[in-house]
Order: sequence, then C-alpha cells, then structure tokens
Amino acid sequence: MADEKAPGTATPPPTLGEGCTSRYDLDALSEEDGTEFPGAAELWRELQDADAPAGAPPKKP
Repeated sequence: MADEKAPGTATPPPTLGEGCTSRYDLDALSEEDGTEFPGAAELWRELQDADAPAGAPPKKP
C-alpha cells in the first residue's frame, strides 16, 4: 500500500436500467465481486425453519 493514511475506496459493479428497474449487470460480475455463495440455499432453509411455528410443515424453497 503506497499511502497508509489514504482512505479506502469501493466502486459498485455496473448496473443496467434506471430507477425501480435498476439491477446489477450479471455479465460484468466476477468472483472478485463476491457473487458466489454456495451455502445460500441451505442458509435460507435454516432461516425459514427457524421462523416457522412449532408443528408447522416445512416451507418449500
């Protein structure tokens, strides 16, 4: 690091659309953007099961 006192910077990935239809450009994302989350489906199931009332059937993903 050239200057330890320089503030950190971050740049968001490119987006497509405007306003309510604005979304990240999936073709521009890479592994460096942190787009991989292999445990997402399992985490979602765990969170849904934790929120379910006792005796309720499990929610389908």
